Amino acid sequence: MSRNPARTPLSAATSLVAAALVLSACSKPAPEASTDAAPAGDAAAAHAFAADINAGDFAERVKTLASDEFEGRAPGSAGETRTLDYLKSQFEAMGLKPGNGDSWFQTVPMVETTADESQTTLTLDVAGEPRKLAFGTDMVIGTRTGEPEVKIDGSELVFVGYGVNAPEQGWNDYAGVDVKGKTVVMLVNDPGFHAKDESLFEGKRMTYYGRWTYKYEEAARQGAAAAIIIHDTEGASYGWDVVKNSWSGAQFDLRAADDPEPRLPAQGWITGDVARTLMADLGQDLDALYTAANRKGFKAIPLDAKLSLDLKSTIAEKESKNVLALLPGSTRPDEAVIYMAHWDHLGNHAASAGHEGHGEDAGAGGEDHIYNGAVDNATGVAGIMEIAEAFAAQDPAPERSVLFLAVTLEESGLLGSKYYVAHPSIPLDRTVAVVNLDAMPVIGKARDMTVVGFGSSELEDILKAHADQQGRTLVAEATPQDGFYFRSDHFNFAKAGVPALYAKGGDDLVAGGTEAGGAAQRDYRDNRYHKPADEFSADWKLEGVIQDLEALYGVGHDLAGGDRWPEWYEGNAFRAAQDKLKQSRSTE
Repeated sequence: MSRNPARTPLSAATSLVAAALVLSACSKPAPEASTDAAPAGDAAAAHAFAADINAGDFAERVKTLASDEFEGRAPGSAGETRTLDYLKSQFEAMGLKPGNGDSWFQTVPMVETTADESQTTLTLDVAGEPRKLAFGTDMVIGTRTGEPEVKIDGSELVFVGYGVNAPEQGWNDYAGVDVKGKTVVMLVNDPGFHAKDESLFEGKRMTYYGRWTYKYEEAARQGAAAAIIIHDTEGASYGWDVVKNSWSGAQFDLRAADDPEPRLPAQGWITGDVARTLMADLGQDLDALYTAANRKGFKAIPLDAKLSLDLKSTIAEKESKNVLALLPGSTRPDEAVIYMAHWDHLGNHAASAGHEGHGEDAGAGGEDHIYNGAVDNATGVAGIMEIAEAFAAQDPAPERSVLFLAVTLEESGLLGSKYYVAHPSIPLDRTVAVVNLDAMPVIGKARDMTVVGFGSSELEDILKAHADQQGRTLVAEATPQDGFYFRSDHFNFAKAGVPALYAKGGDDLVAGGTEAGGAAQRDYRDNRYHKPADEFSADWKLEGVIQDLEALYGVGHDLAGGDRWPEWYEGNAFRAAQDKLKQSRSTE
């Protein structure tokens, strides 16, 4: 799942890195797949996979993808090559076909930007007194311009509240202020969140305006030279260590030519402590600013401070790949249901520093540099493989096609899915629905099933029938303020109008109830999410995730075997985009 900091997610948040043993220095195509490379073929041959959805196969696939040999599955690394080999060999063994014409892969051009932390300087002139901020400790900063050096000299700071311009909400934090060439400082999340004002925006549920991606894009539209978000754990839904880890090492992006969204010269975060001290030195109180920013009619506040930045980065144009495997429909192959999961994670941070790093045996200091990404998202990839195997063995075969899409660069801002939506192998107006699997819970059976973005589309009606058969209820996510709906790959399909479902086991565990489920989720978030500790464990309780996969398989089984076109519910923000797809389909 994408972290919120800047890769999600700049969320991401959501959201999040180092490239070990890069495939190429300048955009050389990665190989189609070489099953004689790495452990992929060996792993596939060593385990006898069954046709049904089962815990043994699921565990074997997660264990392989999250092994140290896959080096954290960073895009552009040797870990990517091993991942591509493994996925192709698995899908091929199931009897599936290449999903992108005659290829199993879709090339995603990307720009890799690695900030030189030792040579980058960020200095604030605070009421005439210079103050240098330390990279990683006080701040993180980066660029999406593709430029090896970005210099900003004496850019005036302006506090713009939440950095939101939402005409339909009657809210504009930029009203009456010109920020061209200036540095905007803003809060994370939505107006109303910190004040717990349910009358603003969607109450505690984060909207897209609360995402860091939106905030940077809006700052770019306003002409700012740089944008800085003030971190707070409650508003971001993760601690500073997640921000720091997510912004260290290589950062990946689409080429500017492939991305219509505006970009800033520089963007980053500062810690809450740094912000509090800065505001106090400027005669401002950070708590008072939070209060002011949560009121309608807030006016931006110019600050008696200036930012100077010399940001040095190493830039390389490279490629990563989405993996596409197709089960052609028996009677309507031009219509398709998509199952999707992101295969990428944060890589091997030690490799980017020029020395070897390992997982459990990390050398003399015992430090683990490999971000294995077992839950996030080897579980999702293993999940779509389990579902693919069930579909491949299905008799009769589905009438519609089923596409299994393993996307790259989710941790960098949902970029692989963004690229696919712009270049789909199956037209979007012929895409019936998307089912997304991301960070599946491995904490045992639950009485409920969480639908992220609950109340969105008729896909929930179909899922409910299968959950009912399991004696489970559908519920909304427990922490809608975290903005998970905007932090995973289904969001790009939703924006394009394609009904998308993101659901997984809930917190009301059969053994221990919501207390045990909430504690398990917090334990993962605090101790393993986007950390090297996210590793496969033989102690995982997999009965629940198998139920999840069976229910999600049931949704696709119903859609691929029928002629229904599920719709977004009336009033949903994505319904208008779907109406355009329907019009396109009706004129073909």
